[in-house]
This record gives sequence, C-alpha cells and structure tokens, in this order.
Amino acid sequence: MIKVCHLFIYPIKACQTIAINEAVVTLKGLAGDRQFMWIDSTGQFVTQRTYPQLAQVQVQQLGKTLKLSVETGEIQPFELEPTLTGRAIPVKIWRDDTVAIDQGDQVAEWLKNALKLEETFRLVQQSPDYPRLVDPNYAVKSDNHVSFADGYPCLLTNTASLDDLNRRLAENYSDSQQQISMNRFRPNIVIESDQPFIEDSWKSILIGEVYFDLVKPCSRCIVTTTHQKSGERNELKEPLKTLATFRQQPRGVMFGFNTIPRNTGKIQVGDCIEVVETQ
Repeated sequence: MIKVCHLFIYPIKACQTIAINEAVVTLKGLAGDRQFMWIDSTGQFVTQRTYPQLAQVQVQQLGKTLKLSVETGEIQPFELEPTLTGRAIPVKIWRDDTVAIDQGDQVAEWLKNALKLEETFRLVQQSPDYPRLVDPNYAVKSDNHVSFADGYPCLLTNTASLDDLNRRLAENYSDSQQQISMNRFRPNIVIESDQPFIEDSWKSILIGEVYFDLVKPCSRCIVTTTHQKSGERNELKEPLKTLATFRQQPRGVMFGFNTIPRNTGKIQVGDCIEVVETQ
C-alpha cells in the first residue's frame, strides 16, 4: 500500500520548508506554497541556483504573520505581515512576465543584513489580479494556474526512489556524508513505497479528496547539491552526478513528478494513493 508520508509547503520560494500534516489543495497547488519570492533590482526572480545561502532562511507561519530567521542566529528574526495593498511591480519568473506586490523596505533590508548580501532583494507576493499560467505544452486545461513554483502546482516524490539513489551513492562513496535527505528535492507531496520510480508509470492518481494529473517528470538542477540548512554546495556535485548516471532523459536528469490538481480539497499524511490511470 502506497501512502503519503510527508507534506511540505515553501511559503517563500528558495527558503526553508514547513512540514504540515494536512493540506488544503487549491487549483494552483497546496495552500500557502510559494506565494512569495525574492527579486533583484531588475525584477528577476532569485533562487538558490545563484544564491544558495537562501537555504539558511527559516520561515514560520504565525497566524497571518510570517516569521523569518536564519540558521546562524546572528540577527533577530523578522515578523512580516503580508500585504496585497503594497506597490505593484513588474517581475519575471523564468519566461513569465507578471506583476507582484512588494512587501516593503524592512524585510528587504533584513534579508540583506541576515545573509550579508551586497545587493538588496525585494520580497514580493503573488497578486490575485495577475494569475500565472502553467506551461501550455503540459497543462491539462488552458486555465491551469501556478504559484511562484518553477512551473507546476505540486511536486511529488517517492521514498523508494530516494532509497535507490542513496544506495547508489553508498556504492560510489565510502563517505556516509554523501547520503541525502528528501529535502534536497524540495517536494510538496512525498509518498512512501517500496518501488523506486513507480511514479513514472502513473498518469493520474487520487489522494484524499483530490485528483492529480502527473504531467511531466521533474528535471533537477544544482539546487539538489545544496545543503538545505547551511546553503553549502556539495563539492562533488552530488547527488546530481550519480543521479545523471541512471536518470538522464532527453529533457534533463529526472527525479520526482510535476502534478496538476483537477479539483480542490484536502489531503493529509497517511492518505493512500489510488492510481486512476497509468501511462
């Protein structure tokens, strides 16, 4: 029996995760997931790909407030009261041009000081007035929307797939420090199974109240080599190097599956996975 073993949201793109036991699924992903992101002075989105130290930023939800802190504890936490009435500014995330709501000077200055950055990054919230569409090449419907996630509403990963990767890492290295946890892949839904990459064979599944279409394997990047608390890069480029030896596909090195919810509803840890349709 395959079940959900973990659920995660990332309120601020590129920052640390929040583990939850139950999630409200909206049509653009788990509620509260990647509603915020950092941008540079040109409006371009900023992630761990270029600034791995963003992995040091912890995020807590305190009611309607977000509390930001850093692993080092060298600076006082910052409590943010998100606003949708702030300055609307043009932003760019991948190929998408949209408009987001600036969250003010104080949180921008806090991040600069917390991470000792030379540049000031602005924190922006996704505007409900400017929905962002899923890539039409993979969308199930023409009006499929997404948050500030890279491209799709939800990312699903499998514990057996991670176990298989860690087994290969153990064969390649005597150093147990090369073993990794699932947070390197920054998923939303983690399923527990004993069959590595069984998710590749699924086309649609039911979890709790929600049907999900599995539309595209997730191609992985340098973020997988980044420790998700310290922000340090793996000098051996692992696990990406080993993953590439057996998961290289025409569109990249794949781990996990991008999914699109068909309907809204609740899912929770412990829910069984019902496979509705296979590839």
